[in-house]
Order: sequence, then structure tokens, then C-alpha cells
Amino acid sequence: MKLIRLAILIGIVVTVLLTIAVYPSLPPVFASHWNASGMADGSMEKISGLIIIPLIMIACVALFAVLPRIDPLRNNYEKFRNYYEGFVLVFVLYLLAIQVLMILWNLGYPLSINVTFPILFGILFVYIGFLLEHAEQNWFVGIRTPWTLSSAAVWKKTHERGGKLFKYAGIVSFLGAFAGSYAIWFMLVPVLIVAVYTVVYSYVAYQNELKGM
Repeated sequence: MKLIRLAILIGIVVTVLLTIAVYPSLPPVFASHWNASGMADGSMEKISGLIIIPLIMIACVALFAVLPRIDPLRNNYEKFRNYYEGFVLVFVLYLLAIQVLMILWNLGYPLSINVTFPILFGILFVYIGFLLEHAEQNWFVGIRTPWTLSSAAVWKKTHERGGKLFKYAGIVSFLGAFAGSYAIWFMLVPVLIVAVYTVVYSYVAYQNELKGM
């Protein structure tokens, strides 16, 4: 865990130092949004465009550090602590990669958003799958429905199923790298389907559990 936490800290420091280092070289108008065709269609002032990712990163890492401390089921975090902190590291690296892509684009090296983003999203989804498979009952992390929070058995079944499906969603997202302007659908549609399915699945599993009592 210490190595993971050190890696998280290094990821934050690298992001901040990189942002500071490239600031003088960037144009005053910073491309910050891209459409489905992979073309920049939104911009903001350089300082605003550059600091948004580091601020989000620092805020999220701080939040992830606090959640296990305030959760009424905080003791359960120890059962999947490595996967939880591993997710924080993957999330930091994910944001660092996005920051690098944005910087390169604004420096005149426009890497294809429709190729890189599906891969980044896919990696994130696959790791979320591993996290879900190992997550124990808690109030902040996982598929938190009234039925998974009411039954440890339903929580376990739902997260085992959801973990596998998130991995599949990640694989579908990878395929989006070959889909051109349709890449966004490969990233969003599978995750939305999995999210809806797992909610319904948890309800059905809970009803089946009640019938078996």
C-alpha cells in the first residue's frame, strides 16, 4: 500500500510540474473540448484550461482519502484496500494521460482523440471491474442500491456480475479506437447498459432472496 500511495503522490507531482513547465510554451487560447469527430470545438483561457485537470486530480484524491474514514462500514475497506488504492492510482494516471494529450494538442501535436480516449476509458473500466469484484459492503464505493446495501449476499452476487460486465465494457471501449467518429458510442453505451443491468439485477436477486426465506 505504501508503494501505491507513493505512486499516487508521484503522479500528482508530475502532473503539476508538467503543467507549470509547459505553461510558457502554450498559446493563450487553450483547446479544451472535442466533438465526436475528434475535432476541437471548445476553448478557454490558457490558465483555466491547464489547471482544471490538476485541480480535479487533487480534489478527487483528497476525497478518496476521506471516504474510508467517514464511512459507517469503514472496517470493510481493509478487505479490499489494495484494490481501492489501486483504483486511485489508475484514476490519477488516467487524468495525467488526459492532461498530456491536451498539452500535446495545444502544442501542435494533435493525437487522435477518437483513438486515445477509447483506450484510456477502456483501461479505467477494466480496472473498475476488478475493484467491483473485490469490494465489500460500504456506502461510497461500488454498486450501491437499496438491495445490495440490505443484503451481503446480494451485494456479493451483484458485484461479481457487475465486475465481469465492466471488464467487457472496457474491452468494447478499446474497439472504439477503430470506430472513428462513432468512438463515443463504444465508450458510453456499454457502461450505461451495465449500470442499468446491475441495478435491475440487484433488485431481482434481492426478491429471490426474500422468496427463499
